[in-house]
Amino acid sequence: MRHGNKVNHLGRKTGHRKAMLSNMACSLIQHKRINTTLAKAKTLRVFVEPILSKSKEDTTHSRRTVFSYLQSKEAVTELFREIAPKIAERNGGYTRIIRTGFRLGDNAEMCMIELVDFNELYVSEKAKKTTRRSRRGGKKAEEVSETLADDVTTDTATTETPEATTPEEGAPSDEEK
Repeated sequence: MRHGNKVNHLGRKTGHRKAMLSNMACSLIQHKRINTTLAKAKTLRVFVEPILSKSKEDTTHSRRTVFSYLQSKEAVTELFREIAPKIAERNGGYTRIIRTGFRLGDNAEMCMIELVDFNELYVSEKAKKTTRRSRRGGKKAEEVSETLADDVTTDTATTETPEATTPEEGAPSDEEK
């Protein structure tokens, strides 16, 4: 029975499991998303989220602590330079697991684990900037309609038909060629 055993051993001994999770975390940091089995992804999430939280504070101690888990200088520098500024205001939930189906050979459930702030499909700047508008027309609605009307008149004034252009004085004409 497995009463109170919260660690998924993934069929590996302790050293092999730690090395595998370290390598997977480095790959996730460098590539921003990786494909793996669901069990490994859930274990990787538990492994990598505290590391990402630790990277928010850029000190020598936090860098050394993160390096002790990852054992890769390239992954540590990328984590502190690129990823940490993007996740600075996020309070947790740095990864997302998306199930992709079942593997052909052994029918293992596959998924894609990715860093949340690095997926352009889900993170759009327009969604963050839009504001909710009420159905009632108020002063703001009148001001908006007036400014839109002003913009339309200035656009039509600037888009008149261009006059015939004359060749420049310094450029040779077709007859001189």
